[in-house]
Amino acid sequence: MPDWKNTLYYGDNLEILREYIPRESVDLIYLDPPFNSNRNYNVLFKDESGKEAEAQITAFEDTWHWNEKAEQTYQALVTESSEGISNMIGALRQFIGTNQMMAYLVMMAARLVELHRVLKPTGSLYLHCDPTASHYLKIVLDSIFGTENFLNEITWKRTSSHNDSKRNFSNVNDILLFYGKTNSYLFNPQHSPYTKEYIEKNFRYIDETGRRYSSDNLRSPNPRPNLTYDYKGYKPHPNGWTVSNERMQELDQQGRLIFPSDLSGRIRIKKYLDEMPGVVIGNNWDDISPVSSQAAERLGYPTQKPLALLERIISASSNEGDVVLDPFCGCGTTIAAAQKLNRKWIGIDVTHLSIALQKYRLRAAFNLNEKKDYQVIGEPEDLSSARQLAQDDRYQFQWWALSLIKARPLGGEAGSKQGKKGSDKGIDGVITFIDDNSGKPKRLLVQVKSGKVGSPDIRDLIGTLNREQAAIGVFITLANATRDMKTEAATAGFYRSEGWHKDFPRLQIFTIEELLSGAEVKMPPSAMTFKQAEKEERKVGEQDRLFG
Repeated sequence: MPDWKNTLYYGDNLEILREYIPRESVDLIYLDPPFNSNRNYNVLFKDESGKEAEAQITAFEDTWHWNEKAEQTYQALVTESSEGISNMIGALRQFIGTNQMMAYLVMMAARLVELHRVLKPTGSLYLHCDPTASHYLKIVLDSIFGTENFLNEITWKRTSSHNDSKRNFSNVNDILLFYGKTNSYLFNPQHSPYTKEYIEKNFRYIDETGRRYSSDNLRSPNPRPNLTYDYKGYKPHPNGWTVSNERMQELDQQGRLIFPSDLSGRIRIKKYLDEMPGVVIGNNWDDISPVSSQAAERLGYPTQKPLALLERIISASSNEGDVVLDPFCGCGTTIAAAQKLNRKWIGIDVTHLSIALQKYRLRAAFNLNEKKDYQVIGEPEDLSSARQLAQDDRYQFQWWALSLIKARPLGGEAGSKQGKKGSDKGIDGVITFIDDNSGKPKRLLVQVKSGKVGSPDIRDLIGTLNREQAAIGVFITLANATRDMKTEAATAGFYRSEGWHKDFPRLQIFTIEELLSGAEVKMPPSAMTFKQAEKEERKVGEQDRLFG
């Protein structure tokens, strides 16, 4: 197998899985595929040709369309998959029709087939979804993984009830569908701490060292003739003891036995609170709060999941050094949890904005550096591939170019495609910094151009800086900057940093080629792009390479 580092992939996860991820190489998969529980449920079942549906489809960018690509994927599933998968997807089409929901299920089925392929026999998968599609996805998973490998439907209470729910009960839960690859799947039971009331009721005894303990019986729940013996004159229960005579002697030597005052009673055992793991966690998770608007871990990503949720999943279904894969990794919570818990990881996402956000998070939380600590595959590495990206998708090019100087895109939230809509007022990105003792934030504004450029573009950006009262401006261009453009930029003068007692060019021009060669923006160093991830403490141990 290849000797790979921890890796972020940019691109369609179906293609990445097929091209890069070997069979039976992954221990745990978590996926939270894009879906929107706030969308009108019924529109998913309307025909693509309906005008009303099309208007809503345009506004809902996380769901796939039934189009030529969906039809091709459907045909491949029917003709190339196992009989069970073929029959399942064909029956779903007969029942649901060719609409948004069916397109979503077809695209998910193709990916789940590949995810099943890359899982080890001891591996497992958690699919995070909402009730809009969870029942259909369970049918798809049953067909691919086998009904015998379904383990749990986990309910995560992600929010409190909403007062504005007038015609139905508030939707407060997400669903996690948990499957093993085979019956040999790994599982580590998880526990939650005992409550104060539980401790006071059940661990009410305190020994001479101050340790709390409970008094428990040593009675076997079932008849055990081989464990029926007298110990120091004390008789066992008719079923026998729960431990052997040798183990009973060990417990006695450790001072863990409680002897009754007369021989008619039965011996009991001390169970110390500090040795108990806690309450076993079931499939109803109401103890993990969502990422609130004020949460320290919030990064501004609309579908960000709490780190504690992924830590529970990763702790339950993998061990240190195992490989964790997230094919829809968004802002990288799965990657952060895997890194924190000393697992190896693979993340895949289809937007350069998401990849950039994950790189910032890995540096802020763990001080990890690209190429040294992990690799990114799929991003442009030279001028030729940058030109190709600009030709294929200018918005993806814009997000990628902004990531070269760690600027936050404007015009929409991270992770969405809203940046495609509306006027950006000549601003594509921003870096916020604090430069003096006043604590007042100042802004560096960024404009990205992938086409022809000239001195009028620079004059326009200077006008934007003046209008927005911004401190510094950066103009990023795929084409070479002309002499007139550089002359025009010089007329903007300098920004005087009172905090650093230094002048910085107020308008700076960078070509993509220069940024790829390591050129850096000249600005005060106290800058923030996205909200910084909290510094995380990793467990001891190294995790250098995948499949090594």
